[in-house]
Amino acid sequence: MPSDPALTRAYVDYARKTFTTCYKKVVHCLKQLSDEDVNWRPFVGANSVANIVVHLCGNVGQWVVQGVGQTPIERDRPGEFAQDLRATPGELVERLTAAYEAADAAMAGVTADTILAPRKIQSYDETVLGAIFHAVSHFEGHTHQVVLMTRLRLGERYVFKWVPAGGEISAKKA
Repeated sequence: MPSDPALTRAYVDYARKTFTTCYKKVVHCLKQLSDEDVNWRPFVGANSVANIVVHLCGNVGQWVVQGVGQTPIERDRPGEFAQDLRATPGELVERLTAAYEAADAAMAGVTADTILAPRKIQSYDETVLGAIFHAVSHFEGHTHQVVLMTRLRLGERYVFKWVPAGGEISAKKA
């Protein structure tokens, strides 16, 4: 059963906008971090920024590139969380950019005829709409982890991506 084309386009456009915002935040953080910083773990057994970014690539690959776009990928989910995983910020940006571009292209191809199409992802029965919702919200959650870990590592040296200049935040008085 096809969906409303305008509603489909609005949903997909907003999902892509959110996904792009998150991608840019992660890249912004990676560009501030050193090799040591991206591989730092707050405690033994915790994930590093490198683990989180590699996991994001695997997740959007499986849920969006493969699940939505139906392009086969290979994923090593346990390897995404390996305690011996090491990477440089540049490697992570390159890997994340490739995953982002492939996932964004898959989302861009969604139409009113495909948005409610069934998909089987990680043994879950989903629709294309559900797969996009899952992947984008999952990406957003891990984006906040990367921002927090970056701020913990850099402290006062952290450079914010955007700071309100003044009038952008206001409330009407009742």
